[in-house]
Amino acid sequence: MPNCLTLKKSNCKNCHKCIRNCPVKSIRFSAGQAHIISDECILCGHCLVVCPQNAKQIVSELEKVQVMLRSGEPVIASIAPSFAANYRGVGIAGVREALLKLGFSDVEETAIGATMVKREYERMLLEEDRDIIISSCCHTVNLLIRKYFPEQLKYLADVLSPMLAHCSDIKRRRPDAKTVFIGPCVAKKDEAEEYEGIVDAVLTFEELTQWLKQEKITLENHPDDNEETRARFFPTTGGVLKTMSLDAPGYNYLAIDGVENCVGALRDIALGEVHKCFIEMSACAGSCVRGPVMDVHRDNPVSDYMAIADYAGTCDFPVEQPDAAEMRQRYTPVDNKAVMPTQEQIEDILNQMGKHRPADELNCGTCGYNTCRDKAVAIFQGKAEISMCLPYLMERAESFSADIVKNIPSPLLVLNERLEVQQVNVAALRMLKLYTPSDIMGDQIDRVLDPTSCLQVLETGRGVFNQPMYLAEYHRFVKQTVVPIEQGRLLLCILHDVTDEEEIRQRREEIQQETAEVADRVVAKQMRIVQEIASLLGETAAETKAALAKLKESIRDE
Repeated sequence: MPNCLTLKKSNCKNCHKCIRNCPVKSIRFSAGQAHIISDECILCGHCLVVCPQNAKQIVSELEKVQVMLRSGEPVIASIAPSFAANYRGVGIAGVREALLKLGFSDVEETAIGATMVKREYERMLLEEDRDIIISSCCHTVNLLIRKYFPEQLKYLADVLSPMLAHCSDIKRRRPDAKTVFIGPCVAKKDEAEEYEGIVDAVLTFEELTQWLKQEKITLENHPDDNEETRARFFPTTGGVLKTMSLDAPGYNYLAIDGVENCVGALRDIALGEVHKCFIEMSACAGSCVRGPVMDVHRDNPVSDYMAIADYAGTCDFPVEQPDAAEMRQRYTPVDNKAVMPTQEQIEDILNQMGKHRPADELNCGTCGYNTCRDKAVAIFQGKAEISMCLPYLMERAESFSADIVKNIPSPLLVLNERLEVQQVNVAALRMLKLYTPSDIMGDQIDRVLDPTSCLQVLETGRGVFNQPMYLAEYHRFVKQTVVPIEQGRLLLCILHDVTDEEEIRQRREEIQQETAEVADRVVAKQMRIVQEIASLLGETAAETKAALAKLKESIRDE
């Protein structure tokens, strides 16, 4: 990951918004987390701006600057000309006053360096026989060419950016000074780090604003009507051209903003369709006043431009122009070539994504890639995962859901809020004596079942579980469960067939009843027999008693 950008993993929610907005797709997704690929990133800042959870964060150099201020060495700030749009109506005098309170030795406008740069462009056009010249002010554009269009690197003006030109000029005048650039661009942090010894630290307008708030310093309104400030137009689209004389014979001049438009222009150049022109390129649509780390992300490009136009003068800054050799900057290509898959490998990945034929390639872009084939290439390169495909996930979920519904052994119906059948499985068709789902789909549930339980669930929002029911029409005993799903927008009705168990229970009760009745009859019969036996025994005992009495008397008489 570039040193100037970090990822707050706990905030990354697997939304793919950053990859959708990354013009060079330099983001790798792994386990639902977005990771910036430093070798491919051009630091346009789009991912930072569009991230809804603030998962992308800029590494702050505020502490580094504060340490420099405490060191006792003179620290001079170079403030980007877009400050006039960010701090409306303040003026350079107001900014200088506030930054001096923070401890800076002095504050100068980066537009001073811009004046030097535009003069070098004019000299190149007049004195050097170049076919195409592309401005080198925007570090993101420079990275775009160095990483993705190295063949067009020969057209990139080998000139310092305004930031580097100004800070180099400061150090020529003040060899003991430290320089701090303050602006709206995250890429400038990388530029300062790459070209060491010129810019000692970079702050964004956001960082400066927070620092001023911490120190309770208020920016005062000090208008500036200095006419020798034309280079303040630099941060607007066409601003570089607006400051140039545009009198080089045979040249066309054009301004292009936005990475996509810059890519289109570079492709035109690669096709050999562009000649004899000077092209001002800005990565941000609207140029630097629409930079990714302006203090407030506004959607008012006209007023931003007007803020600059009202503040800019009509003449150049009075600068001592360095020699052409001192303005030179060598830009070298950056190798970021990723291995490309073969056609067979792409087709294999597409098949894994459920794209078995061209009609399956929806190219919906929800994964962040323009086409399914671009996504397949990214998967091969380890930058994307198959699960990032929304249609693929929906198809899998629907298939999984359908398989569950189809194969669950209990009869199952899904109803909407109007109690219309939305889904029914085979077991339910069999129980309700239906032939196909179309026989019941879209019909009210009361056509086949008592809707009382469903109405109860709709009213209370609470499920009904294992409610016994007898379906007389179907001669079935069931236990019905009805639960709300999808926040009550659907009802899931499950019928557990307990007919066999109920018949067994009823048979058992019948047997128990019959057994009880038989037992009662046996007991009654036994009682009668006992009574009869008792009666007979009583008669026999009386006769025996009488016979014994007679015998006793007979013996006594003798």
